[in-house]
Amino acid sequence: MQGTIDGFSYGMVTPAAAFLMSCLGAALGLRCTTRSLRTERSFKAGWLALGATSIGSGIWTMHFIAMMGFSVDEAPIGYDVPITFASLAVAIVMVGIGIFIVGYQGATWMAMVTGGTITGLGVATMHYLGMAGMRLRGQFEYDTLTVALSVVIAVVAATVALWAAVSIRGFLPSLGASVLMGVAVSGMHYTGMAALSVHLHPAVTGNAADGPPTAPLIPLLIGPGCFLLLAAVVVMFDPLMVMGDPDWTDPAGHGTHGGRAPGIPVQRQVPRFGTYADPASFQSQRQHTPPSRDR
Repeated sequence: MQGTIDGFSYGMVTPAAAFLMSCLGAALGLRCTTRSLRTERSFKAGWLALGATSIGSGIWTMHFIAMMGFSVDEAPIGYDVPITFASLAVAIVMVGIGIFIVGYQGATWMAMVTGGTITGLGVATMHYLGMAGMRLRGQFEYDTLTVALSVVIAVVAATVALWAAVSIRGFLPSLGASVLMGVAVSGMHYTGMAALSVHLHPAVTGNAADGPPTAPLIPLLIGPGCFLLLAAVVVMFDPLMVMGDPDWTDPAGHGTHGGRAPGIPVQRQVPRFGTYADPASFQSQRQHTPPSRDR
């Protein structure tokens, strides 16, 4: 028996909320990736890990917020907790691999293609593994061509977003890249859902699903949602992440890359004495400076 699918049970509320969460996760993750390129190597891994977790949590939260509006009229739906959280782990790990490649290799074509492909495959894997965690009295079937299209959308979007993160300066351009990635992740999700059909088991239609214990969806979203809020606080308290590098950090003094390849960190210009980081240097400078001679 063919199930009647409704992907918009709450109208445009769930698609809009899902889109906002995907944009938030992308914005945090891409800004962390950008920040990692402009920091010391000892802190690079931390920023990249925060970026991967932000993007992975954002797309996972986006997926399941959108799924709150998904229903099959003839059967109730539950979620297998281990598989559902496994999809979150897969998203973070695969996105992390892609981001670390770009973070340590810079904006080379090979790094962009490799990192973008792995990140996009992570987004797609999260989606279909999350769908595998749904429990109802029936089975899912997918149209192969539509599934392939959804994967292509995810890979292309991830590649473009990573390129923008390491190549485009400024808050507004990076915000645009985040919106672009949010649109693409949402587009990938609903393209994948368009490939779906549900075939119910006639003898058990309308009864509760058997199998492993399932859980309602909303409690599962609390943890990743709180993490995104905490990550947003971290970004808010780091002006360099919000506004980007000031012009005076550019050795050429022109507010551009100054002849550097995109994605190569700027070497911060620090005065040799009298800095806020070393107040005692004022004293050492005065002690070692010979007295001036009047002529």
